[in-house]
Amino acid sequence: MADIAMPARPDAPPPTRRVIAVGTIRRTGGRTITVRATTAGVTGTSRPAVTQ
Repeated sequence: MADIAMPARPDAPPPTRRVIAVGTIRRTGGRTITVRATTAGVTGTSRPAVTQ
């Protein structure tokens, strides 16, 4: 995917850091599963679902 952001000047250096993260929360079978992925790695948890 192309980065569509344009710098202020054509000769300006690109940004030094971009934060890219995706995540999901899924509730199934009485459990809550949370997953987060970044450029540094992937983390996740699986817990009993909270009932109210």
